[in-house]
Amino acid sequence: MTWQAWAAIAVFSGAYVLIATEKINKVTAALGGAVLMFLIGASTADTAFFEQKTGIEWNVIFLLLGMMLIVAVLKRTGVFEFLAIWSAKRAKGRPFKVMVILVLVTAIASAALDNVTTVLLIAPVTFLVCERLNLPVVPFIIAEVMASNIGGTATLIGDPPNIIIAAQGELSFNDFLIHMAPLVVLLIVVFVGLCWLMFRKKFRYDPERVASIMALRERDAIKDPLLLIVSLTILGLVLAAFTLHTVLHVEASVVAMIGGLTIFAAAQVIASPVVMRHRHSNLSPNRLSGQSVFKDVEWETLAFFAGLFIMVGSLVHTGVIGTVASAASDAMGDNLLGASMVLLWASAVLSAIVDNIPYVATMAPIVDQLVNDAGNTSQSHVLWWALAFGADLGGNATAIGASANVVALGIAARAGHKISFWEFTKYGLVVTLVTISIVTPYLWLRYFVWA
Repeated sequence: MTWQAWAAIAVFSGAYVLIATEKINKVTAALGGAVLMFLIGASTADTAFFEQKTGIEWNVIFLLLGMMLIVAVLKRTGVFEFLAIWSAKRAKGRPFKVMVILVLVTAIASAALDNVTTVLLIAPVTFLVCERLNLPVVPFIIAEVMASNIGGTATLIGDPPNIIIAAQGELSFNDFLIHMAPLVVLLIVVFVGLCWLMFRKKFRYDPERVASIMALRERDAIKDPLLLIVSLTILGLVLAAFTLHTVLHVEASVVAMIGGLTIFAAAQVIASPVVMRHRHSNLSPNRLSGQSVFKDVEWETLAFFAGLFIMVGSLVHTGVIGTVASAASDAMGDNLLGASMVLLWASAVLSAIVDNIPYVATMAPIVDQLVNDAGNTSQSHVLWWALAFGADLGGNATAIGASANVVALGIAARAGHKISFWEFTKYGLVVTLVTISIVTPYLWLRYFVWA
């Protein structure tokens, strides 16, 4: 490797240590690392801003921005308060039952949408539920993020790495349902049990708070019915477009931005003086101003992603990740079972260290070559499922392992509930170890014993 490759490794390692130890703000560490990558020549304007494999993943950035705009407007309708009261009443205020409801909703929604969108939608509900019931927010957010990564593993659109794998391996939506979804159902059941073991000491039951919330009417939480109807209609169209991705051939980021800008424009029209004079809404027009809505966008989270993508892209550009991946593929050889096991566990480990999106983008061509060398049969496709399971579930291991983790922790920090790197990771490592350990015999039994 060149001196720039070694320098890129040093810069990335230093930035990662700063992010993990939280010696400085993680956004500062990521952007500082990106600046150093430019200074040492490991990244350039072309590779950072225009190259898909070595630069900022703009589809992720604009997907997040569009969904953040939608959530910012929805928050002003009172729908999150409605859902918070509804879920708390269904669980009769019992903390673990509340967590189970939110975890299951998150996992199912992540399979139908994608994990980042789901986290953006479910986090505001969680804050309100915990506030109403006097519960600690952190365990719920951590549980939901991990549920989103597990649930998103089930479908082609549930986790961004799956989309990359599907495109490279020419796999269909139904392929993921058949090969991934059955085990994901089991993983969610196991995860619910893990939630009880990990967080049970943090649950507390406040009879007075429960009594007060049971007396509330969900409908009273809605502040602006007209805006809610318009917003939910636009959101429904956005979600429908997400699920029809393979038919429409429109990127999720484009759909999200169209939806975000449309809902933002609709909110401005609804809040205009002419319209407001003919309405009976208890929502102040000031709360729908453009400045107010844009303040709710997680700009720091977007900046962190940009810095992280540039740093990881620099490792790709200088050949570091390619060298590691090629060495791994050489070590695998012709042993399909051994290759799938190594790929599964290596993907879990590496996806915990770098974001799983650039990791999968790098590994997908290598796995494609391995599959073709093995005859491109149904059995050789086990390598695709090993890569998907490893990358998706390995993303749970650390606070920066998956996009949903970074987004959720950013939202929590802005809401005053800071989750440290190690607080997330101490639970994430347990969940990743358990889930990958379950996937291991599944791949062996399904593709080698029962094949």
